[in-house]
Amino acid sequence: MSKWQNEDTQTLFRALLSLNTEEECRLFLEDVCTVKEITDMAQRLKVASLLRARTSYAVINQETGVSTATISRVSRCLDYGPGGYDLVLDRLAEEEKDDG
Repeated sequence: MSKWQNEDTQTLFRALLSLNTEEECRLFLEDVCTVKEITDMAQRLKVASLLRARTSYAVINQETGVSTATISRVSRCLDYGPGGYDLVLDRLAEEEKDDG
C-alpha cells in the first residue's frame, strides 16, 4: 500500500465505487471537491486522451490552456504510472464504440 493510502482513502475509493450514475457522481464531486479541482481533473483526463492520440505538447497547450508542466506530468503518468489513465480511457472508448 502506498504511503498516502490509509483507511480514509480506502473509504473514499469505496464511496466512488458506490455511485451509480453520472448525476450521483456530479453531486458527490461537487460536495467533496472545489469546482477548480473538478475542472483540473477533467482537463488532465483530456490531456491524457490527447497524448495517447500523439498530439504535440504545443497543440495540447493551445487547445486546453494546460501548462506544459501539467502536460509533462500527465505524460509521465501515462508512461510510468500505475495505468489509471489507460484503464479509464480504454473503458470510455469501449463505451463510445458500444453507443455508436
